[in-house]
Amino acid sequence: MINEVLLMASIVLLYGAVVIIYRIFDKEGIFAWMALATVLANIEVLRVVEAFGIQQTLGNVLFASTFLAAQILNENEGEETARKAAWLGITAGIAFALLSQSWLLYEPGRSDWAGEAFDTIFSITPRIVGASVAVYAICQHLDVWLFAKIKKLTEKRCGDSSRRLWLRNNLATLITQIVNTILYNFGAFAGIYSMHTLLSICVGSYLIFIVTSLCDTPALYLCRRIGRKRG
Repeated sequence: MINEVLLMASIVLLYGAVVIIYRIFDKEGIFAWMALATVLANIEVLRVVEAFGIQQTLGNVLFASTFLAAQILNENEGEETARKAAWLGITAGIAFALLSQSWLLYEPGRSDWAGEAFDTIFSITPRIVGASVAVYAICQHLDVWLFAKIKKLTEKRCGDSSRRLWLRNNLATLITQIVNTILYNFGAFAGIYSMHTLLSICVGSYLIFIVTSLCDTPALYLCRRIGRKRG
């Protein structure tokens, strides 16, 4: 049960961190989180665990937090600001891929003890980050577009763009994550894991995204309230 407990705790802690960062640092904090979470998720995703009876990669909650971050900006600052944050995350991913490969060019010293593990982790980084950046670019922009589109439809139907926040949040995220789950896992891990394992990872990842999408709704409402108080 330790993996299940850790995953649920990570949802609370990471979403709580996004809210706190937004409360303290405003949109600049969200921009910083987009870059940090993108880089860390590309490292964390290398670890495969079993939780709730299914195999899944880590990094799902961190990736999900970037979609929450983008939606906070989309709701409070507008679509263009959310797109800018998405591009920052993409740039951070590319920078990480290039820098991590440059580390492998160094010849380790005689007292080096982490070289083998370092090479194992970061030698696969170009493929992981390449798939991540490509899919991230597609999915973040799809999410931003869907969120803004549903918001406009809500305003047209209800006469108030602030209504149905829960609907645009969950609908945009769940549609986007279908695309993200399939494209990313097959792009990053095809040929590394068996087809059975890949399908299991896809199912597990999407189930996690369903949970994270539902769980981030209170955080999004809270951040909208924080944004309105700032005026």
